[in-house]
Amino acid sequence: MLVTLENSQELAWAKMDNLIPAIIQDAATGTVLMQGFMNQEALTATLTSGKATFFSRSKQRLWMKGESSNNTLDVTQVLADCDQDCLLIAANPNGPTCHLNTDSCFPEEQLSQQNFLSHLERFVDKRANDSVEDSYTAKLLSRGTNKVAQKVGEEGVEVVIAALAESKEEFLGECADLFYHTLVLLKDQNIALSEVMEVLQKRHKK
Repeated sequence: MLVTLENSQELAWAKMDNLIPAIIQDAATGTVLMQGFMNQEALTATLTSGKATFFSRSKQRLWMKGESSNNTLDVTQVLADCDQDCLLIAANPNGPTCHLNTDSCFPEEQLSQQNFLSHLERFVDKRANDSVEDSYTAKLLSRGTNKVAQKVGEEGVEVVIAALAESKEEFLGECADLFYHTLVLLKDQNIALSEVMEVLQKRHKK
């Protein structure tokens, strides 16, 4: 169920002495960032402030993720599982989540390929602010919408040519180029990849 302040009392708090495990998932990429524990007070603080707040078993107090590092987690949704004894929390991270200065507390090399487009989108977003001398992305964006759109068109044609040539390696490379340049065009248009995914989801449901 979708957890709110109004129904949070319905969770199975008694199962684990008023503590419920909370899994934090990147709202954009789906990557699991960390796992912590929440008591009722921590969950209330999370839902009220919009910042992921946990109960520290070692310190025996509430702690907001990023209270010292400023690497906070902006919560977008809190879901409970079928037994209502575990939480899945979608959040947008403000910096690395792990104390080891990595995005996730879990091995990042195990990242699902299906999530990589969202990570590449963030890379494009960061590169957009680099100097045009150091970044192809920044250079392309600096040339304006017409040039970015033209590049997407060129890559689309090259995908078709590679497909007709029946060269798998070339086709894969051109598809990768098309996906990347499409992300750059989305950045130029100030449109998030999630907005495109939303359109696809709506079409899929029809």
